[in-house]
Amino acid sequence: MRFRSLALAALLATNGPALLPGLAPTAVQAQQKLPLTLEDIWAKPTFRSASVPGFNWMNDGRYYSALEGGSLVQHEVTTGKAVQTLVAATDLQPAGTAKPLDVDGYSFNANEQKILFTTATEPIYRHSAQSAYYVFDRGTKKLTALSTGKQGYATFSPDGLRVAFTRDNNVFVTDLATMKETAVTTNGLKNNLINGSTDWVYEEEFGFAQGFFWSPDSKQIAFYTFDESQVPEYDMQLWGSLYPKEYRFKYPKAGEKNSVVNVSSYDVASGKTTKLDVGPNPDQYIPRVMWTQVPNTLSIQRLNRLQNKLEILHGDVNTGQTRVALTDTNPAYVEINDDLRYLAGGKQFVFTSEKDGYQHLYLHDMSGKQVRQITKGNWEISAINGFDAKTGNVYYTSTEGSALQRHLYRINVSGKGKQRISEAGNGTDVVNMSPDTKYFLNTHSSAGVPAVVSLREGSTGKLVKTLEDNAKLKQTLSQYDLGKFEFFSFKTSEGVELNGWMMKPSNFDPAKKYPVLMHVYGGPSFGASSSQTVLDNAGGGTALTNYLWHQLLTEQGYIVVSVEGRGSSGRGAAFRKSTYANLGKLETIDQGEGAKYLGGLPYVDKARIGIWGWSYGGYMTSLAMTKNADLFKMGIAVAPVTNWRYYDTVYTERYLKTPQENPGGYDDNSPVQFAQNLKGKFLLVHGTGDDNVHFQNSIAFVDALIKANKDYQTLYYPNRNHGIAGGNTRLHLYRQMTNFVLQNL
Repeated sequence: MRFRSLALAALLATNGPALLPGLAPTAVQAQQKLPLTLEDIWAKPTFRSASVPGFNWMNDGRYYSALEGGSLVQHEVTTGKAVQTLVAATDLQPAGTAKPLDVDGYSFNANEQKILFTTATEPIYRHSAQSAYYVFDRGTKKLTALSTGKQGYATFSPDGLRVAFTRDNNVFVTDLATMKETAVTTNGLKNNLINGSTDWVYEEEFGFAQGFFWSPDSKQIAFYTFDESQVPEYDMQLWGSLYPKEYRFKYPKAGEKNSVVNVSSYDVASGKTTKLDVGPNPDQYIPRVMWTQVPNTLSIQRLNRLQNKLEILHGDVNTGQTRVALTDTNPAYVEINDDLRYLAGGKQFVFTSEKDGYQHLYLHDMSGKQVRQITKGNWEISAINGFDAKTGNVYYTSTEGSALQRHLYRINVSGKGKQRISEAGNGTDVVNMSPDTKYFLNTHSSAGVPAVVSLREGSTGKLVKTLEDNAKLKQTLSQYDLGKFEFFSFKTSEGVELNGWMMKPSNFDPAKKYPVLMHVYGGPSFGASSSQTVLDNAGGGTALTNYLWHQLLTEQGYIVVSVEGRGSSGRGAAFRKSTYANLGKLETIDQGEGAKYLGGLPYVDKARIGIWGWSYGGYMTSLAMTKNADLFKMGIAVAPVTNWRYYDTVYTERYLKTPQENPGGYDDNSPVQFAQNLKGKFLLVHGTGDDNVHFQNSIAFVDALIKANKDYQTLYYPNRNHGIAGGNTRLHLYRQMTNFVLQNL
C-alpha cells in the first residue's frame, strides 16, 4: 500500500485508504444540510451541469456559431459576444408552412455561405439517424428542401456545389445549382445490401455510421458497400399493441457470418464507379476509410477477423489498385482509432501504435517506412485532438500525468517541442480544438467538482475566457450533505497494484463498521472511448448522476467503492490486454481481491459487501455473485452479458477469438455456467428493446437460476434499449435499485 507523504497523518487518523501519487485530496466536505433525493437526481434539473451548447468552430478561429432561439448566431471567441445573426429563425420557414423549422442541427459548406439544416431527426441506433434536410443560401436567403422524405448524413462537397446523402440504403448526390438529384447506387435493400452507411456491428463497435466521403477536390465520392445478405437476423419484439410487433435486423453474433464489405469511388463528372481492391478474403474488416493529401489516393484500413493485424492500404481511385503501406500487428489485438493524419505535401503520415507497449505517435513516409517514433514513455496517448498538416504540430491528450487523468500536450512530428498545454494540476481535460488549432474549448473537471468550460489559446493553453464555471451547480451542491471522496491504491495477493476510489458518509466514524457497495464496469476499453470507473473527473469516472446516487447511499450509512481491475485503459497494453482470450477471469479475481482488501479495513463490515454494474459491469456483477459468492452479500446486474456467444462478432472476437477457436474462453467465465453457486440477494435488470446486449442474455441466466433452484429478483423495462431511459424510467429504476440495496445490504 502506498501513502502520499503529505496526506499521511490525515489518512492514519481516519484509517483511510492511500491516496494515489500525484493526486491531491478531493473530498467534498459534509455540510449537514439538505438530504439528497432520487427526484433531485433523476426527475428535476437540480444538479444539471451546464455546458456550452451548440458550439461549432467557424473557418476563422476567432469565431464560433451556435443555435439560439431558432436562429443561427455568430459569436466572437474571445468575448463570447454575438457578432451577427447568420440566419434568423424567420428565414427558416418553408414556403406554404405556418412556422419556421424546428431546427435540431446544421453544417456549413466550405466557405460558410450555404448551410444544411436538419429537422425532425430520428435516431436509429447509437450513431445513426435520419432527418429532413434543408439547404439555406445566405446570399439569396433561399431555403430549399434537399429531397423528399428523410435522408441520412447529408454532406456538402468541399467546393460547396453539391450535397451527397443516403436514403433507403443508397447514395445520392444533388447539384445545388439545379437541385438535380442523381443516384450513385440503386441496389440498396433493407437487411440485404447497404451503400453509404454502415451495418449495425460497424456502427456499434467501430464507432461510425456515415459510410461515404468526399474527396478534397470534390471530384470523387468514396463509399462503403455492406453485403449483409448472409448475416443472421435478430428478432426483437416490440410491446404495446394487441399483437407485439417484430423488429428484425442483422446482428452477427460471435462466430457467425459478417457482412462482406467493399469500398468504391464514384466519379461525379463521368458517373463512373470504380471498386477498390481490398483483398481476396471477404472475411475481414474495413474499419476506416479516408482521403490522403495525394490526389486520387484513398487510405483504407484493413483488419483481419481476429483483429491482430491491421494494414493501411493506399488505393488509386482511377484504377482501383491498392498497395499495403503499413502493417501493425499485436499478439492480442490492434486497437482501431481516428489518429491517422496525413501531412501536407503528400509525403508523410502520423499513426499511433502500441508496438512498444504503450500507445504512441509514429511518423512514416508514404511507403510505410518508419521515419521516427515521435512520443515515448510509460504512458499512453488517448486521442489526437488537433493537427496542423502544414507545421506538423500534433495536439494530443494522454495519461502522462496519471492513469487517472487526461491532459493536453503538443509535439512536433520532428519529435521536438513537446509541451503540456493543459494547466498544471489534477483532473481531466476534454478538448474541442478549432480546425486551425488557434483555440480550444476545454472542459476541465476533477472528482466531485463540476466541470469548468473555458476557451484557451492553442499554442500556450492561456485562458482567454471562462465560458461556464458551473457556479450555480457548485452552490447547489454545497447545500447538500455530501460525503468524503478519495482515491486509493492497494496490492492484491498476486502483487498487482489496483486503483480505486472510496466515498464515505459525511459523519464517518472510524470506530464503526460500515456496509460497502462496490461499483464496477471492468470491461476492456481504450483511448477516447475509455470506460474507466476510477478517473479524476466530476463523477470520479462515472456519470455525475451516478456519483450523486452513490452520495445518496452514503447518507444512508453505506460506503461506496470502485476498484479498477486488470483490462482497463490508462496503464499500457500489458495491463489492458492481460484479459485476452479469458474475459471475466482476471477481472472477477480483481473485484474479489478488492472485496477482501475492503473487508480487512477496520471500519468495514466484511459480511455486508455488495456490488452493482451496468452492461459489462452487469456481467462482472453476475460473475462476482456466482464465482465469488462468499464475498458478496448482494448484487444488482443491469443489462448484463451472460454468455459471450450472444454478443457481436467485432467486440467479442477482438477479446476472445471466435468460439470455434476458443470455446473455453466463452464458457469458463459465463455466469450461466455458475448459476448454482449463487448465495446472495440478486437483482437482474434488462430492457426488452436492447438492440446491443440482447434481452436473451437475461433470459438465459434466469433459466439457469431456475434450473439451479436459486432465488432471484428481476426487473424488466418494456421496449427500453441498453440505456434504459426515457420519461420516468431512470427515476423508477434507481428507486428500485435503492430499495434493493436498503433491504438487502
